Amino acid sequence: QQALSGVVQAGDLAIDATVGNGHDLVFLAKQVGIRGHVLGFDIQTAALQQARARIAGAGLGERVSLRLCGHENMVAALPVEWPGQVAAVMFNLGYLPGFDKSLVTRAETTVIALSQALSVLRAGGLISLLAYRGHPGGAAEVTAVDAWLAQCGRQCRVVRHDSPGPILYLVERLA
Repeated sequence: QQALSGVVQAGDLAIDATVGNGHDLVFLAKQVGIRGHVLGFDIQTAALQQARARIAGAGLGERVSLRLCGHENMVAALPVEWPGQVAAVMFNLGYLPGFDKSLVTRAETTVIALSQALSVLRAGGLISLLAYRGHPGGAAEVTAVDAWLAQCGRQCRVVRHDSPGPILYLVERLA
């Protein structure tokens, strides 16, 4: 969130590719202000219910639209005017805390979603991706993200922050 606070401004468009419990969604909704909008994706009804309650509690409902679908369907679900105009896309990979830990993000859909996210960002826009290695499939997902980033070439600048827990990737679209 700290890295995105300098990128996402009032009036911007933003995407939460993995809504989860809605914490990043609230952050983005506050950043875009009353003239901006955030679109959130999740495959779990429980996640969207949690997020709706969090957004409503913060009084930010008019700034947010939610889609019950996977992040790999991002482009198809966007309003026609959004591609090339999005300030930021946030990903928080893994599972929905407090719910079924067998429902996890998967390398094959995450890589598709990353390609779509990069395609809809404006120049200077930022992808924030938090990847966890500890759950089943997590290490493979990190490997797939690293491979995808290696082929991005001059389209983007990547900063990777390692920790004993999750890895934070910040991917800036250059052109």
